[in-house]
Amino acid sequence: MAGTGKAHLRPDGDVVLRVEDLVMEFPVGRSGLKVHAVSGISFDVLRGETLGIVGESGCGKSTTGKALMMLPKPTAGSVVFEGDELTTMKPDDMRAARTRMQMIFQDPISSLNPRRKVRDIVREPLAIWKRGTTQEQLTKVDALLEEVGIDPQRAAESQAHQFSGGQCQRISIARALVLDPTLIICDEPVSALDVSVQAQVLNLLEDLKGKHGLTLVFIAHDLAVVKNISDRIQVMYLGKLCEIAPSDELYSRPAHHYTKVLLDSIPVPDPQVAAATAAIQGEPPSPVNPPAGCRFHPRCPAADDVCQREEPLLVSVGEGHFVACHHPLTAGEAPVTVR
Repeated sequence: MAGTGKAHLRPDGDVVLRVEDLVMEFPVGRSGLKVHAVSGISFDVLRGETLGIVGESGCGKSTTGKALMMLPKPTAGSVVFEGDELTTMKPDDMRAARTRMQMIFQDPISSLNPRRKVRDIVREPLAIWKRGTTQEQLTKVDALLEEVGIDPQRAAESQAHQFSGGQCQRISIARALVLDPTLIICDEPVSALDVSVQAQVLNLLEDLKGKHGLTLVFIAHDLAVVKNISDRIQVMYLGKLCEIAPSDELYSRPAHHYTKVLLDSIPVPDPQVAAATAAIQGEPPSPVNPPAGCRFHPRCPAADDVCQREEPLLVSVGEGHFVACHHPLTAGEAPVTVR
């Protein structure tokens, strides 16, 4: 496996979310086989922190985000949110808990009801939970729409398809904020947007985080995007954690071979800079039949017999920096420059 263990979990601090030994498996038809989407990962998020989760497509990062919302409930493991164990909650209690933890999805247009006016979409959570009078609800909705850069008057008259992708994501953010949540899970919220619009949405999330006192879990495959918004980053590979560290530390001193290749693969917009020569060999193994030992060993340039036999544990290599690798990169290696 890529890595396991709980050495990185923090015993002190105001922990909003604590996940231990999270497992998500899905049956493959009637074959009796299972997709091992997430395999026993653990992590925590402090109040006011932004945790970035990155990795290749199929690494389990989006599945992890949905599992935190019990969509669906994890196969095994513990998810504690503000002191409440979510995996054993009754349905009505879980429904109420979701008002405190919201989700922003990857495709902003398809996540909005195409038949309703935008103002009604944002107001709907308040109406369902009967928070305030109709006028109070409309006042709050209009204020939120203005805050995210959407004209309330246009929102009262238009449907989602009449807005651009970036505007629809702003609407989705307003809808996520309307119930005053503690935690927002952002599942690749800018991957479907133009680069210039990505920056606008990221800046908006940063501003709203400070203004509303939010805690964020930010899922993405673009490491450059994650660096700009995250306080702490964890790297996933084939359902396991490879590395977790403060953002600047991870980008300046990666300790896992997979992390370094991902960072070296970030394109630099400068014709004078040579293209990265580092590359991961081969394709990711099947999550139906993941390799023994370290899950990254079939593609790792430093793999040996130990990597094939033994699963690496997450161990400390610096302040708040943990890596699951039998042969971690040394501090003397050249740092990665992210532009």
